[in-house]
Amino acid sequence: MEAAAAPPSLRPRRSLSINPAPAPRPGPKPRPWGLAANRQANAVRCELPRRPDPRLLRARAMVGDGGDAAGAGRRKRLAVFVSGGGSNFRAIHEAALAGEVHGDVVALVTDKPGCGGAEYARSNGIPVVVFPKSKSAPEGVSVPELLHTLREHEVDFVLLAGYLKLIPAELVREYPRFILNIHPSLLPAFGGKGYYGLKVHTAVVASGARYSGPTVHFVDEHYDTGKTLAQRVVPVFADDTPELLAARVLHEEHQVYVEAVAALCDDRIVWREDGVPLIKSRLNPDVYL
Repeated sequence: MEAAAAPPSLRPRRSLSINPAPAPRPGPKPRPWGLAANRQANAVRCELPRRPDPRLLRARAMVGDGGDAAGAGRRKRLAVFVSGGGSNFRAIHEAALAGEVHGDVVALVTDKPGCGGAEYARSNGIPVVVFPKSKSAPEGVSVPELLHTLREHEVDFVLLAGYLKLIPAELVREYPRFILNIHPSLLPAFGGKGYYGLKVHTAVVASGARYSGPTVHFVDEHYDTGKTLAQRVVPVFADDTPELLAARVLHEEHQVYVEAVAALCDDRIVWREDGVPLIKSRLNPDVYL
């Protein structure tokens, strides 16, 4: 493949003058940590926001707009949902073990009990919950049983990492705006039912789009329509194939998802007066990523 033109330079982060509404997650305050600044040479960092949750607002009201002061509390408890190999799940788990994420994966939920993500969880002592119940997975649990299990594990955040089933409305209501997903395109483009895996990258290449990349977004009751939290931009080259593009986007997924989850666990999500959420820099409280 011929050498590609150099990608656009990284966009500088802007310091915004805002008055964020109260907002961290319920529970004790976690310690701060620095996000890794790893970037692929052909990627441009571009992170977008999400909206507040009433529980976050109540928590911020209790602890104040502390930023780094929210740094010394308990580790957040994470449940990850997968349907396949779970490479993003592994990236988050490894980051948690390395101390880059102030949280722990306490449960793995899957609709495919034999998938690579489930095997990885078992080999690392992480409980595996099969959901939903089906002919191929009769050991699966119902929605009420799933909610009960998540409560038993005291789950703070739910992370979808290649989970292909639509999340039931009951779960969305139980964790309003506390469920994240990673999607391999720049939403709202190439999202929705049927857009997953290589199908996304095939559609991107066929469309002639010049840029793609992963999106981390909050989950609502529909496919890929929740508010965007973070994105990375990856150029689409003239001679790209879906497989080549998929590999470059996946590289960025592993980094941006870990960074978004870390900010979530650090209570570094704040909101402008108009309801736009931003990721707050740990190093400079006046800078938003």
